[in-house]
Amino acid sequence: MEDLVESILDYVRAEYTDYAIMINGEWGSGKTYFWNNKIRKKIDGMQFNGKQFTTVYMSLYGISNLEDISKKIFIETTQLMDKNLKRFMDSNGQSNIPEYAKTGLDMANFFGVTQNGDKIDYAKFFSTDDKVLCFDDLERANVDVIDILGYINNFVEHDHIKTIIICNEKELSTKLKSSNLEMKTFIATYLLDKEGDLAKTEKPMVEKIRDKIEYVFDKANDYERIKEKLIGETFEYAPEFNYIINGLLMRYETNPDLLRFLRENTGLIVSTFNKSGTRNLRILKHSLNDFKKIYEMVNKNYPNTNYRIMQTMLIFTIAISFEIKAGKITKDKFINIMSNEEYKAILVSSRVLMDNRQFYIKEFDNNYYYNFKSDYRFFKFIELYVRTRIFDMKIFKADMENIINTIDTDKLPGYKRLLTEEYWKISDDEFDKVIESIISDIKEGKVTLVEVVKLFAYFSYFSKSGLISYDMKTVKSIFFNGMNVASLNSTYCEDVEKELSTVAVEKNSTEMDEILKHFHEINAQLKDKMYRDKAEELFKCIPMKMETFYDRFEKECMDIPIFKYYDVHQMFQRLSCASNEDMVTIREILRKRVDTHQKEIEPEIKNIKQLKQIMDDYVKGKDISIKMVMLDEFSKDLGYIIDKYKGSIFAPRTETAEEQE
Repeated sequence: MEDLVESILDYVRAEYTDYAIMINGEWGSGKTYFWNNKIRKKIDGMQFNGKQFTTVYMSLYGISNLEDISKKIFIETTQLMDKNLKRFMDSNGQSNIPEYAKTGLDMANFFGVTQNGDKIDYAKFFSTDDKVLCFDDLERANVDVIDILGYINNFVEHDHIKTIIICNEKELSTKLKSSNLEMKTFIATYLLDKEGDLAKTEKPMVEKIRDKIEYVFDKANDYERIKEKLIGETFEYAPEFNYIINGLLMRYETNPDLLRFLRENTGLIVSTFNKSGTRNLRILKHSLNDFKKIYEMVNKNYPNTNYRIMQTMLIFTIAISFEIKAGKITKDKFINIMSNEEYKAILVSSRVLMDNRQFYIKEFDNNYYYNFKSDYRFFKFIELYVRTRIFDMKIFKADMENIINTIDTDKLPGYKRLLTEEYWKISDDEFDKVIESIISDIKEGKVTLVEVVKLFAYFSYFSKSGLISYDMKTVKSIFFNGMNVASLNSTYCEDVEKELSTVAVEKNSTEMDEILKHFHEINAQLKDKMYRDKAEELFKCIPMKMETFYDRFEKECMDIPIFKYYDVHQMFQRLSCASNEDMVTIREILRKRVDTHQKEIEPEIKNIKQLKQIMDDYVKGKDISIKMVMLDEFSKDLGYIIDKYKGSIFAPRTETAEEQE
């Protein structure tokens, strides 16, 4: 790094130059930090041949025309002639002026206001041999790069001003090729058509258009030509990480505990950074800022957290930041993983059962946790915080409580260990005990239905591999009976596909197919029970708790066939006791519901027909009253619902005699 500094200073010291130099490096690699802390101060403090050098720094980020660059140069140079301003900056140790202050100075100059009444020293104003211009973020300007380099060339070739350009040539190349791509594609297609090449099939269409674009709009060659004329030397900036990491950590001097922890784990920081495959120090800086929040919240709420867990949190925060912010993955890769248990279940399935459906998760884990052993490697509250910037206290506390309860695997039930830990990590002495404890828990119904299915995949593998003495017939019998017992206390599993995606269910396996069929049958029964309980709670709100009814019905029952699960005669009794106003409101809700969720609520149509018949029978022969009119109108709206299914693809099937009975 010192060799690079000296090479740049040699350029500044050179008596005569008619070229600029370029510092090239990846985004976020610390090029600007390098300029401010390694180069700028040395140039500003350097005297050579009786000249005191002055640096003029300009970021081209967002610059939309060349005039903006001229304004920036004017402000940067003229502000240094003001003695009061210079004195103020020196006394406060400031080397540059904030952008908003420059705007004020610019407007003051525009309106003829001076800070101390001094006249401009035109000898200084026209002096160029003591200035060093630095143009940063060349690739981020909104002006054509060729135009900017031509503009800069005026200073270099005609005024011989020392000029340093900082950029990311890799992104610059991409920008040159992708600018106005839609227009270029249109013109290239038009030219190919005119030349009669569009219909030819000797080369793919995409390739022909790309070649034509490069031939007609070869900005890259224009850039190379002007670069060859303007740039005398290009220096590749490779950050000296130990120096930069020290600067990053100094930000946390106000928190001695955090600073000490980060310094103790500098090796982990460096290692995780290197494993990210990028050189983006900006993302690392942001990830350390995120970890500061995490570290402080953990220490405040859970001060005795295991040190190994804190190290893993550090790795995970940096890793997930790079994966998301460097554009390596889409943000939803981790969105459906809600806990460390699910994360580990995916890993175990992919490694033990050779399941490649979650290939990315396995690669992520292999990369960032290579040679780092930790049973707890996924933190939902951190993933959510990095992805959304929301620090969810509820999820944070749930994660931390789970860590406290599961950090010691000896306290975990055997089946939890098998689902979240590679089986080969269980010692031979423990393995048989773990297997027997799992079988015991399954027989007693202590394992949820969906976990029984997951465990069957492992027991099937163990049986066929000879790791357990149970044959497949015995295993299947135990699991079948265990599912029956578990059904008494289990709840309906809604997202079956997501739950079972964490394990590799063996394809074309008769035993697994039977287990899955039995699971789906029981799960369907649990679904019916859940809806019956919901219907009982909901319809009891009529007529006395109508606000609760409306709220719950709108939130929970618009897309489920809730009328299927409640006795029709009781439903009529409750509806007939409701106020006329409530009857009108319920009718409106039901019409809206069938218009938006016709397919989902189709299973309840039998009860809707029956409810209409009961209303019609009740109204028939009764004296006219508002209540009778309301019930008659209600019946008509039920008829509207029934008519929706006539000739529709959602029309209910004809029931068999057995079903009618």
